[in-house]
Amino acid sequence: MEQGSAREGVRPAYAPGAFSRAPGGGRMPECRVPEQARGEQPGVERLGGERPGARPADGEQARGEHTHSEPPAPRVVQRHSVRGQILDALRAALVDGELVPGQVYSAPALGARFGVSATPVREAMQRLAVEGAVEVVPNRGFRVSERGPRELAELAEVRALIEVPVMMGLARTVPAHRWCGLRPLAEATVTAAAVGDRAAYAESDRAFHRAVLMLSGNEQLVAVADELHRRSQWPLVSGPATRRADLLADASEHTALLDALVSQDLAVVQALVREHFAGADR
Repeated sequence: MEQGSAREGVRPAYAPGAFSRAPGGGRMPECRVPEQARGEQPGVERLGGERPGARPADGEQARGEHTHSEPPAPRVVQRHSVRGQILDALRAALVDGELVPGQVYSAPALGARFGVSATPVREAMQRLAVEGAVEVVPNRGFRVSERGPRELAELAEVRALIEVPVMMGLARTVPAHRWCGLRPLAEATVTAAAVGDRAAYAESDRAFHRAVLMLSGNEQLVAVADELHRRSQWPLVSGPATRRADLLADASEHTALLDALVSQDLAVVQALVREHFAGADR
Protein backbone atom coordinates (compact mmCIF):
# COMPACT_ATOMS: atom_id res chain seq x y z
CA MET A 1 0.00 0.00 0.00
CA GLU A 2 1.27 3.42 -0.88
CA GLN A 3 0.99 6.41 1.38
CA GLY A 4 2.02 9.57 -0.43
CA SER A 5 3.52 12.65 1.10
CA ALA A 6 3.59 16.23 -0.11
CA ARG A 7 6.55 17.09 -2.26
CA GLU A 8 7.88 20.45 -3.32
CA GLY A 9 7.90 21.33 -6.96
CA VAL A 10 5.36 20.66 -9.66
CA ARG A 11 5.02 18.42 -12.66
CA PRO A 12 6.23 19.77 -16.02
CA ALA A 13 3.79 21.62 -18.24
CA TYR A 14 1.41 19.58 -20.32
CA ALA A 15 2.70 18.05 -23.51
CA PRO A 16 1.26 15.15 -25.54
CA GLY A 17 2.24 11.92 -23.82
CA ALA A 18 3.79 13.75 -20.88
CA PHE A 19 1.57 12.05 -18.34
CA SER A 20 1.93 8.46 -19.55
CA ARG A 21 4.01 6.21 -17.37
CA ALA A 22 5.70 3.11 -18.66
CA PRO A 23 8.08 1.45 -16.20
CA GLY A 24 10.65 -0.18 -18.37
CA GLY A 25 13.34 -2.72 -18.02
CA GLY A 26 13.05 -5.82 -15.94
CA ARG A 27 14.60 -9.19 -16.64
CA MET A 28 13.18 -11.33 -19.39
CA PRO A 29 10.64 -13.95 -18.29
CA GLU A 30 12.17 -17.34 -17.61
CA CYS A 31 9.37 -19.16 -19.40
CA ARG A 32 7.54 -18.44 -22.59
CA VAL A 33 4.01 -18.95 -23.77
CA PRO A 34 3.88 -21.82 -26.31
CA GLU A 35 3.40 -20.81 -29.93
CA GLN A 36 0.01 -22.54 -30.17
CA ALA A 37 -1.28 -20.42 -27.27
CA ARG A 38 -0.50 -17.17 -29.00
CA GLY A 39 -3.16 -15.41 -31.02
CA GLU A 40 -2.28 -14.42 -34.55
CA GLN A 41 -3.70 -11.31 -36.16
CA PRO A 42 -5.30 -12.00 -39.51
CA GLY A 43 -3.58 -10.57 -42.53
CA VAL A 44 -5.16 -8.00 -44.80
CA GLU A 45 -6.04 -9.32 -48.23
CA ARG A 46 -6.51 -7.10 -51.24
CA LEU A 47 -9.45 -7.64 -53.51
CA GLY A 48 -8.47 -8.13 -57.10
CA GLY A 49 -9.95 -9.06 -60.42
CA GLU A 50 -10.46 -5.70 -62.13
CA ARG A 51 -8.05 -4.31 -64.66
CA PRO A 52 -6.46 -1.00 -63.64
CA GLY A 53 -8.51 1.84 -65.08
CA ALA A 54 -11.40 -0.42 -66.15
CA ARG A 55 -14.81 1.30 -66.20
CA PRO A 56 -17.97 -0.39 -64.89
CA ALA A 57 -20.75 -1.38 -67.23
CA ASP A 58 -23.77 0.90 -67.61
CA GLY A 59 -25.96 0.83 -64.48
CA GLU A 60 -23.28 -0.98 -62.50
CA GLN A 61 -21.74 0.45 -59.33
CA ALA A 62 -17.95 0.88 -59.49
CA ARG A 63 -16.07 -0.86 -56.71
CA GLY A 64 -15.05 1.69 -54.05
CA GLU A 65 -17.82 4.16 -54.99
CA HIS A 66 -20.75 4.80 -52.65
CA THR A 67 -24.38 5.58 -53.31
CA HIS A 68 -26.50 7.96 -51.26
CA SER A 69 -28.21 5.00 -49.59
CA GLU A 70 -24.86 3.44 -48.64
CA PRO A 71 -22.60 6.08 -47.08
CA PRO A 72 -18.86 5.41 -46.90
CA ALA A 73 -17.58 3.69 -43.79
CA PRO A 74 -16.11 6.18 -41.29
CA ARG A 75 -12.36 6.27 -40.88
CA VAL A 76 -10.84 5.23 -37.60
CA VAL A 77 -9.25 8.34 -36.11
CA GLN A 78 -6.75 8.17 -33.27
CA ARG A 79 -7.35 11.02 -30.81
CA HIS A 80 -5.37 11.91 -27.71
CA SER A 81 -7.71 12.66 -24.82
CA VAL A 82 -6.50 15.68 -22.91
CA ARG A 83 -8.96 14.95 -20.14
CA GLY A 84 -7.74 11.36 -19.92
CA GLN A 85 -4.12 12.47 -19.68
CA ILE A 86 -5.00 15.04 -17.02
CA LEU A 87 -6.95 12.39 -15.11
CA ASP A 88 -3.91 10.10 -15.17
CA ALA A 89 -1.69 12.96 -14.01
CA LEU A 90 -4.03 13.86 -11.15
CA ARG A 91 -4.24 10.23 -10.04
CA ALA A 92 -0.45 10.05 -10.02
CA ALA A 93 -0.29 13.29 -8.03
CA LEU A 94 -2.70 11.80 -5.49
CA VAL A 95 -0.56 8.71 -5.01
CA ASP A 96 2.64 10.76 -4.86
CA GLY A 97 1.14 13.02 -2.20
CA GLU A 98 1.46 16.14 -4.38
CA LEU A 99 -2.27 16.69 -3.87
CA VAL A 100 -2.48 16.93 -0.08
CA PRO A 101 -5.47 15.43 1.77
CA GLY A 102 -7.76 18.16 3.12
CA GLN A 103 -6.43 20.87 0.81
CA VAL A 104 -8.63 22.61 -1.77
CA TYR A 105 -7.43 22.98 -5.37
CA SER A 106 -9.08 25.06 -8.08
CA ALA A 107 -9.40 23.91 -11.67
CA PRO A 108 -7.81 27.10 -13.12
CA ALA A 109 -4.78 26.77 -10.82
CA LEU A 110 -4.29 23.11 -11.70
CA GLY A 111 -4.83 23.94 -15.37
CA ALA A 112 -2.02 26.50 -15.20
CA ARG A 113 0.15 23.91 -13.50
CA PHE A 114 -0.35 21.41 -16.33
CA GLY A 115 -0.41 23.98 -19.12
CA VAL A 116 -4.04 23.39 -20.15
CA SER A 117 -7.36 25.17 -19.75
CA ALA A 118 -9.50 24.68 -16.68
CA THR A 119 -12.13 22.66 -18.57
CA PRO A 120 -10.31 19.29 -18.88
CA VAL A 121 -9.07 19.65 -15.30
CA ARG A 122 -12.58 20.31 -14.04
CA GLU A 123 -13.89 17.28 -15.96
CA ALA A 124 -11.12 15.06 -14.58
CA MET A 125 -11.70 16.29 -11.03
CA GLN A 126 -15.41 15.59 -11.36
CA ARG A 127 -14.51 12.03 -12.28
CA LEU A 128 -12.31 11.79 -9.18
CA ALA A 129 -15.23 13.15 -7.14
CA VAL A 130 -17.41 10.28 -8.40
CA GLU A 131 -14.67 7.85 -7.33
CA GLY A 132 -14.48 9.48 -3.89
CA ALA A 133 -10.93 10.80 -4.20
CA VAL A 134 -11.99 14.45 -3.93
CA GLU A 135 -15.02 16.45 -2.76
CA VAL A 136 -16.61 19.35 -4.61
CA VAL A 137 -16.33 22.68 -2.77
CA PRO A 138 -18.78 25.15 -4.36
CA ASN A 139 -17.16 28.29 -5.81
CA ARG A 140 -13.72 27.14 -4.68
CA GLY A 141 -12.73 23.89 -6.35
CA PHE A 142 -12.09 20.39 -5.06
CA ARG A 143 -10.90 19.19 -1.67
CA VAL A 144 -8.77 16.04 -1.52
CA SER A 145 -10.54 13.48 0.63
CA GLU A 146 -9.09 12.69 4.06
CA ARG A 147 -8.73 9.01 4.95
CA GLY A 148 -7.61 7.24 8.07
CA PRO A 149 -6.05 3.83 8.80
CA ARG A 150 -9.46 2.28 9.48
CA GLU A 151 -10.68 2.91 5.94
CA LEU A 152 -7.44 1.44 4.56
CA ALA A 153 -7.87 -1.69 6.70
CA GLU A 154 -11.48 -2.07 5.58
CA LEU A 155 -10.49 -1.83 1.92
CA ALA A 156 -7.79 -4.47 2.43
CA GLU A 157 -10.31 -6.76 4.12
CA VAL A 158 -12.83 -6.46 1.28
CA ARG A 159 -10.13 -6.97 -1.36
CA ALA A 160 -8.97 -10.13 0.41
CA LEU A 161 -12.52 -11.49 0.55
CA ILE A 162 -12.76 -11.09 -3.23
CA GLU A 163 -9.27 -11.89 -4.49
CA VAL A 164 -7.98 -14.64 -2.20
CA PRO A 165 -10.59 -17.30 -3.08
CA VAL A 166 -10.40 -16.35 -6.77
CA MET A 167 -6.61 -16.68 -6.83
CA MET A 168 -6.76 -20.03 -5.02
CA GLY A 169 -9.27 -21.31 -7.57
CA LEU A 170 -7.08 -20.12 -10.43
CA ALA A 171 -4.03 -21.77 -8.84
CA ARG A 172 -5.75 -25.14 -9.19
CA THR A 173 -6.92 -24.72 -12.78
CA VAL A 174 -4.69 -22.34 -14.79
CA PRO A 175 -1.78 -24.06 -16.60
CA ALA A 176 1.79 -22.99 -15.93
CA HIS A 177 2.38 -21.30 -19.29
CA ARG A 178 -0.45 -18.83 -18.61
CA TRP A 179 1.25 -17.72 -15.39
CA CYS A 180 4.55 -17.35 -17.27
CA GLY A 181 2.86 -14.80 -19.51
CA LEU A 182 2.35 -12.52 -16.49
CA ARG A 183 6.05 -12.43 -15.62
CA PRO A 184 6.74 -9.06 -17.35
CA LEU A 185 3.96 -7.42 -15.31
CA ALA A 186 5.47 -8.68 -12.06
CA GLU A 187 8.90 -7.48 -13.16
CA ALA A 188 7.44 -4.04 -13.91
CA THR A 189 6.44 -3.67 -10.26
CA VAL A 190 10.00 -4.52 -9.22
CA THR A 191 11.41 -1.94 -11.64
CA ALA A 192 9.14 0.83 -10.33
CA ALA A 193 9.85 -0.11 -6.71
CA ALA A 194 13.60 -0.10 -7.28
CA VAL A 195 13.58 3.60 -8.17
CA GLY A 196 11.00 4.51 -5.53
CA ASP A 197 8.44 5.75 -8.06
CA ARG A 198 5.22 5.41 -6.06
CA ALA A 199 2.89 6.45 -8.89
CA ALA A 200 4.47 4.05 -11.38
CA TYR A 201 4.40 1.31 -8.77
CA ALA A 202 0.71 1.90 -8.09
CA GLU A 203 -0.06 1.61 -11.79
CA SER A 204 2.00 -1.53 -12.34
CA ASP A 205 0.68 -3.10 -9.12
CA ARG A 206 -2.91 -2.70 -10.33
CA ALA A 207 -1.96 -4.01 -13.78
CA PHE A 208 -0.53 -7.20 -12.26
CA HIS A 209 -3.52 -7.90 -10.02
CA ARG A 210 -5.91 -7.07 -12.85
CA ALA A 211 -4.18 -9.51 -15.20
CA VAL A 212 -4.36 -12.29 -12.60
CA LEU A 213 -8.07 -11.77 -12.00
CA MET A 214 -8.80 -11.56 -15.74
CA LEU A 215 -7.87 -15.24 -15.95
CA SER A 216 -11.14 -15.91 -14.12
CA GLY A 217 -13.09 -14.61 -17.12
CA ASN A 218 -15.34 -12.55 -14.79
CA GLU A 219 -15.21 -8.97 -16.08
CA GLN A 220 -17.46 -7.61 -13.31
CA LEU A 221 -15.21 -9.06 -10.65
CA VAL A 222 -12.16 -7.52 -12.32
CA ALA A 223 -13.82 -4.08 -12.46
CA VAL A 224 -14.91 -4.14 -8.80
CA ALA A 225 -11.56 -5.39 -7.54
CA ASP A 226 -9.65 -2.82 -9.60
CA GLU A 227 -11.71 0.06 -8.22
CA LEU A 228 -11.14 -1.13 -4.64
CA HIS A 229 -7.42 -1.47 -5.39
CA ARG A 230 -7.25 2.08 -6.77
CA ARG A 231 -8.98 3.49 -3.69
CA SER A 232 -6.56 1.64 -1.42
CA GLN A 233 -3.66 3.49 -3.05
CA TRP A 234 -4.80 7.00 -2.09
CA PRO A 235 -2.69 8.60 0.67
CA LEU A 236 -3.73 8.76 4.30
CA VAL A 237 -4.40 12.10 5.94
CA SER A 238 -1.22 11.62 7.98
CA GLY A 239 1.62 9.17 8.19
CA PRO A 240 5.05 8.62 6.70
CA ALA A 241 5.54 8.12 2.99
CA THR A 242 6.01 4.58 1.81
CA ARG A 243 9.69 3.68 1.76
CA ARG A 244 11.45 2.17 -1.23
CA ALA A 245 12.21 -0.93 0.84
CA ASP A 246 8.48 -1.40 1.50
CA LEU A 247 7.72 -1.16 -2.21
CA LEU A 248 10.45 -3.68 -3.03
CA ALA A 249 9.15 -6.11 -0.40
CA ASP A 250 5.64 -5.82 -1.84
CA ALA A 251 6.90 -6.26 -5.41
CA SER A 252 8.96 -9.32 -4.48
CA GLU A 253 5.75 -11.00 -3.33
CA HIS A 254 4.43 -10.73 -6.91
CA THR A 255 7.38 -12.63 -8.38
CA ALA A 256 7.35 -15.18 -5.54
CA LEU A 257 3.64 -15.72 -6.10
CA LEU A 258 4.18 -16.38 -9.80
CA ASP A 259 6.92 -18.90 -9.00
CA ALA A 260 4.55 -20.75 -6.68
CA LEU A 261 1.72 -20.64 -9.23
CA VAL A 262 3.95 -22.02 -11.99
CA SER A 263 5.05 -24.90 -9.74
CA GLN A 264 1.46 -25.30 -8.46
CA ASP A 265 2.58 -25.19 -4.84
CA LEU A 266 -0.84 -24.41 -3.37
CA ALA A 267 0.37 -24.14 0.24
CA VAL A 268 2.88 -21.44 -0.70
CA VAL A 269 0.35 -19.68 -2.93
CA GLN A 270 -2.15 -19.46 -0.07
CA ALA A 271 0.46 -18.18 2.39
CA LEU A 272 1.76 -15.53 -0.04
CA VAL A 273 -1.69 -14.29 -1.04
CA ARG A 274 -2.87 -13.91 2.54
CA GLU A 275 0.36 -12.20 3.57
CA HIS A 276 0.13 -9.85 0.58
CA PHE A 277 -3.31 -8.61 1.59
CA ALA A 278 -2.46 -8.50 5.27
CA GLY A 279 0.31 -6.05 4.42
CA ALA A 280 -1.99 -3.95 2.25
CA ASP A 281 -3.60 -2.31 5.30
CA ARG A 282 -0.35 -0.85 6.59
